[in-house]
Amino acid sequence: MAIILKGIFYGLALALMIGPVFFTIIQTSVERGFKCGVLVAAGVAMSDSLYITISYLGISQITANEQIKLYLADAGGIMLMIFGFYNLLIKSRRKPSEEVEHINSKSSWRYIAKGFIINGLTPAVLLFWLGAVSLATSRFGYRTLGPALLFFGAIILTVFSTDIMKAKLADKLRHLLTPKVIQRLNIFLGCVLILFGGKLLFFAEGLV
Repeated sequence: MAIILKGIFYGLALALMIGPVFFTIIQTSVERGFKCGVLVAAGVAMSDSLYITISYLGISQITANEQIKLYLADAGGIMLMIFGFYNLLIKSRRKPSEEVEHINSKSSWRYIAKGFIINGLTPAVLLFWLGAVSLATSRFGYRTLGPALLFFGAIILTVFSTDIMKAKLADKLRHLLTPKVIQRLNIFLGCVLILFGGKLLFFAEGLV
């Protein structure tokens, strides 16, 4: 129980971080509905799981290299800015749909990929998990599989649960929003992604 409680605590800390993923879940839920927001959250959880696996496989020794961290930050910054300009210049000009999107297998993977990519392109997320793995193995002593699975499972489930709550809240608000407001939300999300991407790209040395 103590291991699970520690995982919940760190999960809440990660869930409360305001970044590109937070705004992406809100924007998707408002524009496309609750289920699409949950799919984005599922993609985020998959990305987090992959980062945990990578960290445990020893890749942390490679990414500890400062030059590699800079490359990761630059690549992530460029991709986030591309997503941002797409929302700002293209998506914000489309007329928003007033109906909840019907989800099929093809569109499901599209939204999962959206969450996976945006979360995965944020170097701060990788650095968080590298720190969490280091903390779990060195300070907490979770070197065996059982305690480690409990700890990180609790973190991911906590983050996923809070992301679902964000999606549900945003979905409730979507009925109060006009198409014009939703277009402005896309503009806002584009600016946020460009801001985070630019920060990574031009101030990478100070961030890593």
